[in-house]
Amino acid sequence: MIEARHLRVLRAVAATGSFSAAARELGCTQPAVSQQMKALEQSTGTPLLIRTGREMRLTQAGEALVRHASGILAGLTAAEEEVAAIAGLRAGRVRLVSFPSGSSALVPTALAALRAAHPGTRVSLVDAEPPRSVEMLRDGDCDVALAFRYDGAHATEDWSDLVVRPLLADRLVGLVPEGHRLARSASVAIGELADEPWIAGCPRCRRQLVDVCEGAGFTPRIDFATDDYPAVISLVGAGLGVAVLPELALESVRPKGARAVAVEPAVRREIVALTLPDLEQVPAVAATLDHLARAATR
Repeated sequence: MIEARHLRVLRAVAATGSFSAAARELGCTQPAVSQQMKALEQSTGTPLLIRTGREMRLTQAGEALVRHASGILAGLTAAEEEVAAIAGLRAGRVRLVSFPSGSSALVPTALAALRAAHPGTRVSLVDAEPPRSVEMLRDGDCDVALAFRYDGAHATEDWSDLVVRPLLADRLVGLVPEGHRLARSASVAIGELADEPWIAGCPRCRRQLVDVCEGAGFTPRIDFATDDYPAVISLVGAGLGVAVLPELALESVRPKGARAVAVEPAVRREIVALTLPDLEQVPAVAATLDHLARAATR
């Protein structure tokens, strides 16, 4: 019989490439990892790893087992949580991953309401941008992923295997220094900023910026790039350039020295909460999705 704990160890060994690294990731000893791998190979009746010096690689059987492990472990988590709820255990655990502006603008309101309604539910939060957050969900490393995709990205980002809960449409806005010639404009055509130095955000947002600018007939001169939205806003406020940011990113940061202006053509990103079909029926996960949806409509 294959045990879930053995599958978790196998997945860790496959991801890290060694028993010692897997032990560090799992918080146990190397001999414990070695023993559990031996037990798993005995259960399956076939070698799962090829050991060549310090290197480990999977056999064909090992690759097949790792491929199925994420779905099996997600299904087991769903079963454990649902059985606990049926048994009347007023508790639950949700592992949430979110992109930074979602973590600051949506997650606090949602989790405060969730804790008030279900004080026994524990939620952990990790920051990750899509597509990494979506990969974490599919790999069984989280239960709910707060993610986004830009207009027109549906063809390149397939979420058909996931439960998608739409939350809101987040429009991109321009950010210019307060003394900028366009700071008092009601709206700005992005082509009017063609000759400006630019400050870009995360890699995904950076690609979107370049696509939008090239659609308007120019390539932006990016002088600074940072994943930290407050840093982007501060750089603009210091007069070092202009930027385009999601409105959500401005909600929790006061743009000192900078002014937001509407940008044409309008560009939006779709903010969603994602989970696996097996997890959607887990009470704590369902409650988290509901509270995220309410926080988005506040």
